[in-house]
Amino acid sequence: MILEVIAISVSDVRDAVRLGADRIELVTGIAEGGLTPSLGLIEAAVTAAASIPVNVMVRPHSQSFCYKEDDLGVMVRDIETIRQTGAAGIVLGTLTSSGGIHIPALEKLLVAAERLDVTFHRAFDEIQDQLSALQSIAAYPQISRILTSGGQAPVPRAIPRLRELNEAARHTNLRILAGHGLTPDALDEVLKETGVTEVHFGSAIREDNTFASPISAVKMQHVRKIIDSRSLI
Repeated sequence: MILEVIAISVSDVRDAVRLGADRIELVTGIAEGGLTPSLGLIEAAVTAAASIPVNVMVRPHSQSFCYKEDDLGVMVRDIETIRQTGAAGIVLGTLTSSGGIHIPALEKLLVAAERLDVTFHRAFDEIQDQLSALQSIAAYPQISRILTSGGQAPVPRAIPRLRELNEAARHTNLRILAGHGLTPDALDEVLKETGVTEVHFGSAIREDNTFASPISAVKMQHVRKIIDSRSLI
């Protein structure tokens, strides 16, 4: 079982590591759904994390997940820079205007990524035919997982779809990373009913459930206890 925690600052990274996170998703512009962090933040986060992987968001703007050639040029350069920092991976997603995966754009970014671990992010939740999209993503061994809530609904309301996606992913190289609206109180049921082995937490493990507040030791302890207990089953 893997616990991924969103970090938006170096202090977040230190807290997440200390409190038991298995992996960091590093982002900035969280109010816009997450954007590419600065080089300085990435370098400092990788140093602060040390013992666990840091995966970095690659998203140049919040207008959409449809990218023009200029956008892709920026993303390629960001990925090349991220590779030099020692970060473990990147988090990205590319869509067409009709709501499918933009394969040429995705392939261009994967070439730049080389050996970085790749997560296809919640752009996936804007796709109507997710099972078909999953198979398309699975054709690329560089992509390790899909971050999803199974659609626009939060994770606790999308258990049947997440179970379906997780079953489909079992026959591929992909893992389903359940995130968006996941709460500590709902975690045990989600793990039990969907079979996912990776979960993603943001504001729900912070004091006051807001990114303006620090990560809560009490909530992280609760989440860690559930994950560890499910790992023993």
